[in-house]
Amino acid sequence: MKQNHLSLAIALACCMAPGLLLAQTAASQAATDSANPPPQEQRSSVSSTSNTTTSNDTRRGVQQLSAVQVTAQSLALGGGLMSVQTAPKAVSTISRDAIVQAAPGATFVQMIDSIPGVNASTDDVSGLANGNYQIRGFTSDEIAGTVNGAPINDSGNYKIYSTEYGDAENYGDITVLQGYPDVDMPVSGAAGGSISWVTIDPSHQAGLDMTQSFGDHDYRRTFLRLNTGDLGPVRAWLSYSNNSVNQWRGPGDMNVTKVDGKALWTIDGNNYVSASFQYNRERNYGYNSLTKAQIAQGGYFQSYDTAYSPTDTYYWKLHTNPFQSWLASMDGEFRLSDSLRLSVVPYFWYGNGGGGGGYKFTESTVTQNTIGYANQDINGDGRIGGNAVAYAFNATYTYRPGIIAKLNQDFGMDDSLEYGFWYERPRQQQNEFFTPAANGEPADFWATTDLIRYSNGVVQRAYREYTTSDTRKVFATNTWTPNDQWTVTVGAAYLWEQRSGYDYQNWGSQSSNPKYAQFGGAASATYRKLSPTAGVKYQLDDENQFYLGAGRTFRAPINGALLQNFAAAANSKNTANAAAGAYVNQPETATTVDLGWRFYADRFSANIDAYESHLKNKQISGYDNATGGTVYLSLPKMRMRGLTAEASYKMTADWTVYANYSLQRATLQGDVDTLGDGIYPTHGKSFLNTPKNSGYLRVAYSHGPLWASLDAKYRGAVYGDWMNTDKVGGYTVFNLNAGVNLPDLSSWLHHPYVKLNVFNLGDRRALTNANNIGAFLASNPGGMYTDPSTGKPLYTSAPYYSLLQDRTYMVTFGVSFR
Repeated sequence: MKQNHLSLAIALACCMAPGLLLAQTAASQAATDSANPPPQEQRSSVSSTSNTTTSNDTRRGVQQLSAVQVTAQSLALGGGLMSVQTAPKAVSTISRDAIVQAAPGATFVQMIDSIPGVNASTDDVSGLANGNYQIRGFTSDEIAGTVNGAPINDSGNYKIYSTEYGDAENYGDITVLQGYPDVDMPVSGAAGGSISWVTIDPSHQAGLDMTQSFGDHDYRRTFLRLNTGDLGPVRAWLSYSNNSVNQWRGPGDMNVTKVDGKALWTIDGNNYVSASFQYNRERNYGYNSLTKAQIAQGGYFQSYDTAYSPTDTYYWKLHTNPFQSWLASMDGEFRLSDSLRLSVVPYFWYGNGGGGGGYKFTESTVTQNTIGYANQDINGDGRIGGNAVAYAFNATYTYRPGIIAKLNQDFGMDDSLEYGFWYERPRQQQNEFFTPAANGEPADFWATTDLIRYSNGVVQRAYREYTTSDTRKVFATNTWTPNDQWTVTVGAAYLWEQRSGYDYQNWGSQSSNPKYAQFGGAASATYRKLSPTAGVKYQLDDENQFYLGAGRTFRAPINGALLQNFAAAANSKNTANAAAGAYVNQPETATTVDLGWRFYADRFSANIDAYESHLKNKQISGYDNATGGTVYLSLPKMRMRGLTAEASYKMTADWTVYANYSLQRATLQGDVDTLGDGIYPTHGKSFLNTPKNSGYLRVAYSHGPLWASLDAKYRGAVYGDWMNTDKVGGYTVFNLNAGVNLPDLSSWLHHPYVKLNVFNLGDRRALTNANNIGAFLASNPGGMYTDPSTGKPLYTSAPYYSLLQDRTYMVTFGVSFR
């Protein structure tokens, strides 16, 4: 290899992030992919596979893994739902074999529901409505997420919005670390595990892949992927998809456009640079989560109100979810010497949009600058006076540059050291704007024009918030293989994060009532923590391995926990409010232990894992009486423990059975003090949305051009509130996937296929997820639960649930032009 080419590539990878920092301050079938990895040393990289637990394997470990991978095709691995694992901790990987059979437009949330320990659901099986998930009792905003090595958790609240990220045709594989992330992952908000996935590498052959899907509820989806083939040392693909569907309950529709791409420059057999991006634009309406009482009264298929009323904040056209985002990243993998490798991943994430709703205004000719009062005709009835509903839009703008760099150094055959750093500096601005809504129609869907103002011309905002999160992390992992049986890993990461910014509630309001006057101010806090990990694996023979792993995780508080708490404290001098500000310096930490056994053989494979986690300072929301706003508090302790098991059996050459089972407990170990709403005796209660028992079964058939699978997912009963007074029963859902791969139609028309996906074959009705996590007590008959500090009955709030979608069909036609 020419040295100047390597120098140029390293410079290109390293220089991308500083430029982004400067800019801040002024997303087919396997047969059609031919997605071959670059000719590199057989160690994982963040852009070639989502399972990077082997990235620091010793040379002995690499040789052993390569030998396993050579025979992996003959192993019974659940049709892609299992993969060979060697890390001394809980790991699950879904390979492309399973991904290509999934529904068109499916997101990672829908796919990981087959993984042991995962409880996932979605409002709409089209993949256009994000989703909900927990892993071992850790909520989605406590779980890390990366795409091609770049972080995708929201930099402010750590949530991941799955619709934003790519098309299923472009997914390579998906990996879940159920207990704790690797120390080199670019995350600051993961108290629990992690989810990672990569996009496929470009094909060596030029052509066009195309799919067209149709389905219930007027589902339409077009997907195109252009492959350049080899252009010298470079090859690339660019894809486009247009997705639309009518909501299955209530009015409204969802429309999403995605553009994804990936390019690979193979410098030589040991050095390469890949670049990828994902663009997403959504123009969606939201689903209304429902209480049990609402379902009993209005039926299962209701959502937001369909009939317009001038004072109805639940009119469907007001509840929107427009958003656009793009993520660009690179991965430079370089061999600096026989024993030293460099990996550099710069990235930039941008997003803007939010969620809409209704807000009651008072139309008044009085020239007062008070939030919720406006001297204009908001509802379009031709007069100024009375109450009117405006369109309230919570807007978020995020600019997120960062870089991860690490070195892997071999010390002979049996010792390998990985060390590096992560740096990012996200900037996030959040506001709630208002626009007129004549006849319930927002004047501007994105709330960028026609904004409601005070009499003095200032734009009315329910809040105005700005956050900068300066994040720095250093990490190191050492792997030692003294012989062919033993592997020992020890690692640690030190994270330092400074959140700074401001939060103003009722921005611009000059009301004499403190609850409606502007209040707030600037705040800053620094969080730091050392997070060690350790693990040992014993390879008994070619088929059996045993492992023990432990890790400590760290989750810095979300931006609202800093800024909103300090805004409340600044508004009042009473003790409760002053105390609220003190809670921001309580990051979540967790200690997790995994103990497991893995078995891989020609026809049967299995994995059993026992785990226990202790979570401290779990972040919760409370109520501030003085301001009427949300503040953030913490639950002292939670304990999660359980057992997961999975197995795959290849009955014949055509038939395979895969099954898993999870037994889990997530117990609250303390009472919840919510300030204004009182102290709830939650000690010993089960955490909401965490089933004690869950399981998954797939029976798959594949012969010649035909394939099919029948899946069943069982989820046990869960609680919808912290006090365990509201419970929803368990349920089982059956899904069918089937397809036929047809012969080539001509010399240029290749790999035609037809795929059928059917969800909820039994047309089951069920409540899938309690969405208002602030529902501490669903019911309090006779006032039996009282606040120990006041003796008054505790405040109740009924849980709002997502609903299981009715039976839904999708048909996909695919073909490749070569």
